[in-house]
Amino acid sequence: MLVLAAFALAGVAGWRLAMRWSPPLERYPVQGVDVSETTGTIVWPVLKGAGAQFGYAVATVGATTRDRNFQANWDAMARIGMKRGAMHVFSFCQSPRVQGDVFNTVVPRDLRALPAAIAFDYDAQCPDRPQRAALVAGVRAMIERIEAHTGTPVILRIAADVEDDYRLTEAFDRRWWAAGKFLKPAYGSRPWAIWRASDMRHIDGVQGPVNWNVAVQGAFAQ
Repeated sequence: MLVLAAFALAGVAGWRLAMRWSPPLERYPVQGVDVSETTGTIVWPVLKGAGAQFGYAVATVGATTRDRNFQANWDAMARIGMKRGAMHVFSFCQSPRVQGDVFNTVVPRDLRALPAAIAFDYDAQCPDRPQRAALVAGVRAMIERIEAHTGTPVILRIAADVEDDYRLTEAFDRRWWAAGKFLKPAYGSRPWAIWRASDMRHIDGVQGPVNWNVAVQGAFAQ
C-alpha cells in the first residue's frame, strides 16, 4: 500500500509539473500561445504577464466554420500590444481553395500582423485522405489566395503523421511549425521555425489548457 501511495503521489507531482512546464527561456527566448474557442475565456494581460510574447488565434476551420472567439481574441491581443496572428485549421474533406477564400473573408488584412498560419492535423470526423499530388495542388492554390490577401508568406503547422504521409515540408518552401509535447521535434525535411512544446499548460487567467509554443530567431521575419 505504501508503494502504491508513493506512485500515486509521484504521478500527481509529475502532472502538476507538466501543467506548469515551458521550455527554458535562456534557450528559447521567444515564446507564445495558440488559442481557439476550445481554450475558453482568456484574460490576455495575465497571459502576457506569464511570458507569452505572441499569440495565434484560430479564425476558421475548414470551409464552413468560424471560430466563435476569434474576433474577441484578435482584438484583445491588439489592445495589450501583443504580436498577433490568425490561424486556419485545414480540412482534408473540403476544397482547399474554398477554405482559403473563407479565411480571407474572416481575417482582416493587417500588414503588422504575424504571418497567417495553416494547421494540418488529422481529424477523426474527416476520413478523406486525398492523393498527395491533388492535395499539394489544392494547398498551393489556397496558399496563393491567402498570401495575396495578407501580403506575407504563410507558416504551415504540420503534425508528424501528416508530414509522414504527405511530406509537406518538401512540397512548400515556407517556414513551418512542428508539434512535440515536451520533446523537441525531429521530423520534417527542414528545420522548424516554431515548436508547439505543450498543449496542456495551465495559466491563471485562462479557462482551459494553453498550447504553448517557442519560436526561433527570424521565425516571423517578413
